[in-house]
Amino acid sequence: MSIQEFDRRAVRDSVDVVAAVTIDDLDRPTPCAGWTVADLLAHMTVQHHGFAAAARGTGADLEVWKVRPLGDDAVQLYTKAAEDVLAAFAEGGVLERGFTLPEFAPRGPVFPARQAIGFHFIDYLVHAWDVARSIGADYRPDPELVEAAWPIALAVPDDERRTRPGAAFQPGLPVDDETPGFDRVLAVLGRTPGWTPSA
Repeated sequence: MSIQEFDRRAVRDSVDVVAAVTIDDLDRPTPCAGWTVADLLAHMTVQHHGFAAAARGTGADLEVWKVRPLGDDAVQLYTKAAEDVLAAFAEGGVLERGFTLPEFAPRGPVFPARQAIGFHFIDYLVHAWDVARSIGADYRPDPELVEAAWPIALAVPDDERRTRPGAAFQPGLPVDDETPGFDRVLAVLGRTPGWTPSA
């Protein structure tokens, strides 16, 4: 299965999860330290737009990556952004392109398309879980997605960048052979698998 298909499935899952968000949920805390559901959806939405721009050759435009409050239309705006990035990733020849991702590397390099789409895939696999946990919904991705995500999760640098304000991933947590597959992905990316809003 192509990285685009893994990503498409993860993004579609995220759209289904986000569709359950209500206006009353927007102020809820999330597994992303210091972020409400509204903050998380704003981040997820702008990242879709940024990656879509990168796929189309305009990722260097910092304005595309600027996070803006979504207000009461957060769910609709998120869904529209998801459609935009999936369309961009499905364009002919996209895998032969380089992606400029200033949020990942402000002064370069240009990332190979497969690697860049892999970044996006792991983000939305985990962020779908973030939203689901925040609103008390159940979310367990398909085992195929988890298997594809594991080597990508291990490749995400676990360094000082994870301690910066607004970092998408926190320092990794220990895992062992008994840790279930998706929980392993969550833990190495700094998520506590048992997190709840009241924790």
